[in-house]
Amino acid sequence: MTSRSSATTARPSSGGRAVARTQTLLPGSNGIGTVRRTVLPGGLRIVTETLPSVRSATFGIWANVGSRDETPALNGATHYLEHLLFKGTAKRTALDISSAIDAVGGEMNAFTAKEYTCYYARVLDTDLPLAIDVVCDMLTGSLIAPEDVDAERGVILEEIAMTEDDPGDCVHDLFAHTMLGDTPLGRPVLGTVDTINALNRGQIARFYKKHYDPTHLVVAAAGNVDHTTVVRQVRRAFEKAGALTRTDAVPLAPRQGSRTLRTAGKVELLNRRTEQAHVVLGMPGLARTDDRRWALGVLNAALGGGMSSRLFQEVREKRGLAYSVYSYTSGFADCGLFGVYAGCRPSQVHDVLKLCRDELDRVAAHGLADDEIARAIGQLSGSTVLGLEDTGALMNRIGKSELCWGEQMSVDDMLARIAEVTPDDVREVAGELLTHRPSLSVIGPLKDKQADRLHEAVS
Repeated sequence: MTSRSSATTARPSSGGRAVARTQTLLPGSNGIGTVRRTVLPGGLRIVTETLPSVRSATFGIWANVGSRDETPALNGATHYLEHLLFKGTAKRTALDISSAIDAVGGEMNAFTAKEYTCYYARVLDTDLPLAIDVVCDMLTGSLIAPEDVDAERGVILEEIAMTEDDPGDCVHDLFAHTMLGDTPLGRPVLGTVDTINALNRGQIARFYKKHYDPTHLVVAAAGNVDHTTVVRQVRRAFEKAGALTRTDAVPLAPRQGSRTLRTAGKVELLNRRTEQAHVVLGMPGLARTDDRRWALGVLNAALGGGMSSRLFQEVREKRGLAYSVYSYTSGFADCGLFGVYAGCRPSQVHDVLKLCRDELDRVAAHGLADDEIARAIGQLSGSTVLGLEDTGALMNRIGKSELCWGEQMSVDDMLARIAEVTPDDVREVAGELLTHRPSLSVIGPLKDKQADRLHEAVS
């Protein structure tokens, strides 16, 4: 990714306070879309994108911690902690937290992924100071009270049960396990019933202290915001909590690694009494920092990214074998996954898998036609822009970019990278990835003979 940064500017200290460092990463146009970044002396990063034409603002805090940072015994701790940060601080009860945002018509939520966690609130621009105060208080002052740990355990167990009741969702967790095994990336973000029941308050509190240091955090705000004002309000909130005492601290660098996936031909079947069989056929993909990800994005769009894609046309339109069929990519710091999902009647599983495998082999051998690539580039470009039409999406983009890449890319630069993808680029990445022997994950009511035949799909 690329950033166009102005020279670093130092804001004069007042009253002996250490100096914050501020940069303009993307200049925008006439003040619209300007992205600025400030690093506070305690190592806390603050990025903002200014859109004066809107009346809303989204404020979020990203933590560089996800389920891949957990030991087997701590599986699910990151997500458990996400829940607990909403349960109360020294200043606010759980009801105070929720009612403060509800009272101004705002939205507040959080999500946990394998490599990061995000807490955010979307409010009217005039209510941004309130959102900043509430979210910062949650992140710096959570009590993690023993009674809350016990009460929330039941909520998380219900969330696990809800996910397991949705095989179309659960099959993706199974696919991660099929490809990555019993590793931090291969385990479910929610944890398991056993690990959640075993976690105690001490373990979660230590996890909180270790991973929610300001050097591990990125604050992001987008909408009708003023960067200097946001920095001042965030700094005040963190200093009141005593969270910026290490004046020489530096931000944690983005994750790095060189993990190579060698899983091939593995089959995992979870036999359940469902109306449909849910399948994911896939192979290793690309890390999120790989420059070939743009070509992979075009390949994914053409192969299974929309109604005109090959998989949708072959499996659903021409043969009516599935309602939902698509391909997708997942990129991590050091590896990635590429998968094809389909939900179909159990009796049609082998026909669907054969069609998907044949299409993957065909594209690996012959690439895509020029018109398919042109259509995929247009689809990817349009969806990229349309997906950034609200302040929440903009906050996600700048926050994740800072945390995962350590730099920002303008929308124009992103569109240029997509437009630069050539048929040879797509052919090269297809030839490298799709020639891997795939692995397979299936959830459904398959009979023994059907289950035995699943290995044919990956042979």
